[in-house]
Formats: sequence, C-alpha cells, structure tokens
Amino acid sequence: MSAFLNAAVATTATAVDPACAEPLPVLGRDVTVPLVTGGEVTYAALDYAASAPALQRVWDDVAAYAPYYGSVHRGAGYLSQLSTDLFEQSRVTVAEFLDCRPADQVIFTRSTTDSLNLLAAVLPAGCQVFVFETEHHASLLPWSNAQVTYLNAPRTPDEAVATLERALADREPYGPALVCVTGASNVTGELWPVKELAAAAHAHGARIVLDAAQLAPHHPVSVQDLDVDWVAFSGHKLYAPFGSGVLAGRADWLQQAEPYLAGGGASRKVARREDGGVDVEWHTTAARHEAGSPNVIGVYSIASACRALTEAGFDSLVARERHLIAKVREGLAEVPAVRVLSLFGDEAPRVGVISFVVDGWNSSHFAAALSAEYGIGVRDGLFCAHPLVRTLLGSEPQTQGECGAPEAAPGERSLNAIRVSFGAGTPDEHVDRFVRAVKELVADGAKWQYRTEEGRCVPAV
Repeated sequence: MSAFLNAAVATTATAVDPACAEPLPVLGRDVTVPLVTGGEVTYAALDYAASAPALQRVWDDVAAYAPYYGSVHRGAGYLSQLSTDLFEQSRVTVAEFLDCRPADQVIFTRSTTDSLNLLAAVLPAGCQVFVFETEHHASLLPWSNAQVTYLNAPRTPDEAVATLERALADREPYGPALVCVTGASNVTGELWPVKELAAAAHAHGARIVLDAAQLAPHHPVSVQDLDVDWVAFSGHKLYAPFGSGVLAGRADWLQQAEPYLAGGGASRKVARREDGGVDVEWHTTAARHEAGSPNVIGVYSIASACRALTEAGFDSLVARERHLIAKVREGLAEVPAVRVLSLFGDEAPRVGVISFVVDGWNSSHFAAALSAEYGIGVRDGLFCAHPLVRTLLGSEPQTQGECGAPEAAPGERSLNAIRVSFGAGTPDEHVDRFVRAVKELVADGAKWQYRTEEGRCVPAV
C-alpha cells in the first residue's frame, strides 16, 4: 500500500466530549445568503435528509487524493495502482463501518435507489417481496418484477412486527421471499424495529434488506447485530455528496444472477464462438455488478465519511443530535397551530428528521418564507414517500401526485408538509433560528408577498 494511502487511512479526528459536543465541521457552514427583507444571514442548512453537506474532513481527503486520481483495476501505472488500492481499501472500510460478516460483499453503486434496484434485479425466480407502504419510493418501487405485498402503515413498532409475521405466515407458495424496511423514516425520523423485523423474516424463511439511507448518518449500523441480509445507503446523506452508494450483504443471490450492468469490469473472460456469438465468464466478486469505470472519488469520500463518523464517536453524535431534536420538538410544541407528523407517537426514538404542518398555511408558502425571510433551508412536499405522508395527512394512500410538488393534481386535495432535518454538522443557532422563525411566522404572518411560479411558492418581486 502506498505511503499516501497509509496516511489517508491513518488520519484521525479529534475526539468529541459528549458533555460539550460541537458540530462536526462541514462545507458551507459560513455561506451567507440574501434576505428579501434586506441584508444577509449565514445559511441554516436544515435539509440533511435530502442531502447532507460534505464533512470538511471528507473534502480535505478528496482534495489530497485528487492529484493522484487514476483508473482502477487494470492500469499498470503508479496512479492506477494507487487508486486501485484506495478503492479496495474503501471497500474494507465500509465493511468495517457496517460490521459486515466475513463472507459479505460490498458493492459500490450510485445511491440507495441504485442499490435497491440492483437487489431487485438479482432476486431469484418466484421471489415474493414484502414492503410497508411507509417506505421511501427508493425502497417502495423497485420490485415490479416480483410478486409484491404492500403492508399497511403500522401505528406501533409491535404492530409492524405482527403485521409482517402475519403476511409471511400466509404467503403462498412458500418460496424465496424478501422483506424491505427502512431503518429511520425520511418523513417522521422514527426508528423502526429492524432487529425484530429481521428475526420475524428469518423465522418465516425470508430475507431482509435494510434501507439505511436515513439511519447510517445518525446511528451505528451493524449488519451482524441487526441480523439483516443486506444494507443499502447513499454517500450524499452520509456527508459524502459525490454520487456514490453502497449495497452490502450476502453474496449468493448476487453471484447467481446476471450482472446488473453488462460491460467491462464485470467480465473475467469474453471469447468469440464459431457461430459468431460471444461467450462470457462473469466475475463472482463484487465486480460482477460494478461494470464500467467506477466513481473512485465517490467511493473514497464514503470511506472518508465512515472513518470520520467512527472516530468522532456515535455515542457523542447521537447525544448531541438528541439535544437538537429536543430543542425543535419542544419549540414546535409551544405553537398550537403546528402538528408534527408521527406514526409511533411522541415517545418513539428518532433521528433528526421532523415533518409537520401549520394550520392556515400552505406548506410551500411556509417553507418559502423560512428561506426568503430567515435564510433557513427546509423541504416541503411529500418527500418521495407519498403513501406515508398522505396517510399521515388523512388522504387516501393510493392518491398519486408529483414528487415534492406543492400543487394538487386535478381532482386531488392539496396536501404537503414541511420537513426540517439536521445532523452532525448542525449548530445550535440554526435550530434556534428555525424555532424562532416558526413562532414569528405563525404569530405575525409573512413579511413579504409570495406567488406561485412553475408550481413553487416564491417571493414576489
């Protein structure tokens, strides 16, 4: 391994004391934005559930590596060999971060969505898939080539387990089955009983994949402790927004299926036949599903983020995030017009993702005012989890609409919510400003006029 690679892997972060934890340094923490009411303010990025800012550590690691960038796996040159070492060491780092089993494979993809579509593509014939309607579209929609059972939204963790157990026990025929479940909701932030759901799946001969897109940035994820068969997550939610993702877990279904993409890198040997066709021998390693030139920068950034979060200490990160969650929830609870959305109730453990509606306000209008008048970035809409949000808002769960669009489709009710989300890089001032802004907007109304433009609420000029 090169000296550069050794230095990169050995880099350490300063330990964080839970008693006086500070936010981890992220890019954009000093960016200022203009306000429609005049002046500028430091931008409060409170949309981590969509894409988290890059950790400064990740950016520094990528910048240090960039001059050494080279194509991986088949190059004889020094930079190619160095990049190959870096790429494969990143695979080891991710496996350690997820506490994978020794025989598990770590496959690099573009995102959580890509990872779950990859898994959907390798399902054995006749596989049945069980998924709650509460899932993000990335884990709700990829299973069109399988027999899918959509499970109703549970109102308690115990109900979730019982619902899954009944569905699995009643399935016919009794063949291969897969359960797909989120670790933390991208709408409510609530933690799901993943370990109990995995036990239920395995007791009924099914496997389980964990969508950890919202869980991995906030909590440690152990494949072995949770006893899940696969886990998927995205770099851009893990403070590594460079277009890469991960699918990690059992190798057998992956090895037995045709490659997700056919091309260079996935093939070990290709030969012409006498009849004019070609014979292909595919890799049985992770390379089988990594055809083409991989996103080395994205992969390395994920590994850097994994190291940074591990070294910072999840105990400290979780404790600080709970402090921020309490601030937001207590502040919103003081505003009678605000209703926080929840499946499992106020006492349910959660990550820093909170969605709510405000009586008398269109959510797009409210989010626009937060941005234009306070420099606060949140998200409004249905958050690519339409059935869940519509269930929480009292709409029919099958109602369709555009992802994130504030306007209703013809014949629909106008339904959308506001989501505030934060994490390891969020300072107290951002959540304090958010709570103050909510209270002022509800009490006094917006200071500016707004109009609809291309389906969005924007300041009138």
